[in-house]
Amino acid sequence: MIVVRSGSAILLSEFGQKPVKPGDAILLGANVLCGAEPEDHFTVTTICADTDYVVDQVFWQYVGLFQDRLDAQDFAATIYTEPAQILRLGEDRAGVLMPWLDELATLSVAGRQVENFYRMQALWFSIAHVIAPFVKTSPIRTSPTQRARAWPTLPRHRRFAPLRSEARTAAELLHADPARHWSMTELAREMHLSKSQVGRVFVEAYGKSPIAYLTMLRTERMATLLRTTDAPIAVIAREVGWNAADFAARQFHRSIGVTPRRYRAISQSKTGRQSI
Repeated sequence: MIVVRSGSAILLSEFGQKPVKPGDAILLGANVLCGAEPEDHFTVTTICADTDYVVDQVFWQYVGLFQDRLDAQDFAATIYTEPAQILRLGEDRAGVLMPWLDELATLSVAGRQVENFYRMQALWFSIAHVIAPFVKTSPIRTSPTQRARAWPTLPRHRRFAPLRSEARTAAELLHADPARHWSMTELAREMHLSKSQVGRVFVEAYGKSPIAYLTMLRTERMATLLRTTDAPIAVIAREVGWNAADFAARQFHRSIGVTPRRYRAISQSKTGRQSI
């Protein structure tokens, strides 16, 4: 969750191109790309919440409806389907959040999570109480941007175990060479697993299939090159790993909400640049 404290910007994500200003908050799912082009200065406070932690809160919020935590996972996957939302809280409500956000940030930096655990929980619950009424939910998936189009739809459940070394290896390989034409067969060979196991292990670790994760990395790289170079879009597409410029444009638009050409125009029209 990103709370706008001052300034204004054009936000780019799966919901398209939208302006944000003080009084707004941005809610993002795991591994959802989001960029901002400030119109002048732009200050935000960001809270990162682990997926398992959020599912636990859903479980206890609706504990009378569920038999176990797996029911909470299914329920959360059904009602919280939008990968990116802008919450128009209003400046008065957002102003109430600022002292809590400041204290939460201070306690987080202090590094004494055990001693400050209950105070930090109290601050988070106070913040969540204000923003929860503005979070869009849906009993069914009705929008093409909703999580039904991504695999998987269920939140991952790690049971507080460390990431498997095979998943880390795969992610490192994709990060090291995103332009390579990776296949599930190649990743399976590197991870010493079957192709079916590769998908399961990677999704449990990162909440996306390896191919979806690779698409995210390529989109990030493409956005950087669009901002920092004058190379033709077709050349940039090939450099990040997509041979067809039209296919690259569709993938970019799906992740960022605007076409590569429009993204470059927005970036070049602003003197200040910031990504979130």
